[in-house]
Amino acid sequence: MKIIIAGDGKVGAELTKQLARAGHDITIIDNNQHVLDASIERYDVSALHGNCASMDVLREADTAHTDLLIAATSADEINLLCCITAHTLNPKLHTIARVRNPEYAEQIFHMRDVFGLSLSVNPEKQAAREIEQLLQFPGTLKRDTFAKGRVEIVEIRVEKGSCLENVALKDFSDVVRTKVLVCSVVRGGQSIIPDGNFELKANDRVFITAPTENLVKLLSALGIVQGKLKRVVLCGGGRLSIYLAHRLLSIGTNVEIIEIDRERCDLLAELLPNATIVHGDASDTTLLDEEGISEADAVVTMTGMDELNIIISLYCKNMGVKQVVTKLGHVSNHILLEHLPLDSIISPKELCCNTIVRYVRALENQVGAAVAMHTISDGHAEALEFRVDETTRNCGIPLKDIRLKKGVLLSCITHKGTIEIPSGLSKYVAGDTIIVVTDKNTGINTLNDIFA
Repeated sequence: MKIIIAGDGKVGAELTKQLARAGHDITIIDNNQHVLDASIERYDVSALHGNCASMDVLREADTAHTDLLIAATSADEINLLCCITAHTLNPKLHTIARVRNPEYAEQIFHMRDVFGLSLSVNPEKQAAREIEQLLQFPGTLKRDTFAKGRVEIVEIRVEKGSCLENVALKDFSDVVRTKVLVCSVVRGGQSIIPDGNFELKANDRVFITAPTENLVKLLSALGIVQGKLKRVVLCGGGRLSIYLAHRLLSIGTNVEIIEIDRERCDLLAELLPNATIVHGDASDTTLLDEEGISEADAVVTMTGMDELNIIISLYCKNMGVKQVVTKLGHVSNHILLEHLPLDSIISPKELCCNTIVRYVRALENQVGAAVAMHTISDGHAEALEFRVDETTRNCGIPLKDIRLKKGVLLSCITHKGTIEIPSGLSKYVAGDTIIVVTDKNTGINTLNDIFA
């Protein structure tokens, strides 16, 4: 497909990398020539220097013959104007805008056609939802939902001395006393789709598929018990903090926000009258001690600096905080992060990019496209949810008699609301949904792509 990416910042650069590697014809528009030069050097893309909301620039980018425009500049207003202008030049064009300001949420909903929007994405709002889910179960590093919330893939770490250490996967369900499926393991920075003989080791990060009710049993067997969040401390008072605080306050959690900027504190106090706003430096350990950080149920570090977030998180872990979530803008060095004793890591940029890439795939393969997609194993693997229809091969055949491509695993089948962790005797029929875990290099776009 021919795609225009307006804005070559963090999100734009990540989208350029993923979509160019997928073979799409990419044109980048940005008003910073140095940034454009770096992208041209790294990827096989075209670049145009200028204002992406300008009609002349969009004409020069050949918008009239483009399939999709993604507006991801740092300014919401420019993104919206870019989509309106581009849609005027090409009424058949699909457009995606990144809109982060909470004040525009209602306008986007009611004026979607006016803006010419096919999709709007809000990285901070997505991240707030993700963090709230993680905080419900201390001990989980990541949670992704499928089948309308009835199936989840969770990430946990095998702690030294835990009941999972040295357990072969064929015995895993017996140990945790419920049926689940380990679909991927990260060990030493390497992603592995394991077989039944694979043995878990301390510090492995394990991705497990389970129906939601089995997930509760699994976590209980591992000593991870869901409890009511009484007090959560948020370090940094940006947009993400506002979205997350609203969600936590709505479920009765006491929220405390530490913010270094005085004017920002005043704004937070106005927007969040039920939260406690502390004016101070969240990296000041004396302040953290005074605020009783060790007694918090959870801490979320989301200042504007990754390094600062990591340092604060490590201190909070050392002080015995049960759950610490760290927001990172850059998570490219997974091997370095693997050796730090951090709990959950959230990247709004990655969440946003995954949503857009999922839309691109659905647009490219409108028949048989995945209805849900999540990246797991540090970006090395994907979990895809497909609907089975009359065109799907091998319907009604036991899985033991079906040859799949190397690096492909069927992790769950949903049949008329019943969720099954599949065995060799399992079958699927039209109307079912299937969750497939695959190596990211396998190139799975439709369900029929999984077969050898």
